[in-house]
Amino acid sequence: MPTLVDLGYEHTGDGFRHPHKKPAGSELTQAQQTYNKVIRGIHGVCERANSLIKTTFKALRMVSLDPSRITQIAAAARVLLQLEYDRTT
Repeated sequence: MPTLVDLGYEHTGDGFRHPHKKPAGSELTQAQQTYNKVIRGIHGVCERANSLIKTTFKALRMVSLDPSRITQIAAAARVLLQLEYDRTT
């Protein structure tokens, strides 16, 4: 599954999607600029959701569980937040 990351993860492999860096002495193509806008837009929404979950459920700030287990817990927390903010549709 492709994972959205920032430029710090450049050259880490095909599974990561990060914005294009501006080449030295030139500009990004229109396609690269559009790609960056899409990636940053999605990344921003994901960061906000992560922040909201961690500030609402303080127990999730420092978790060292198996990734599959924490995924289930985070999904349950997401449902609770959706119900709290009445955004179930």
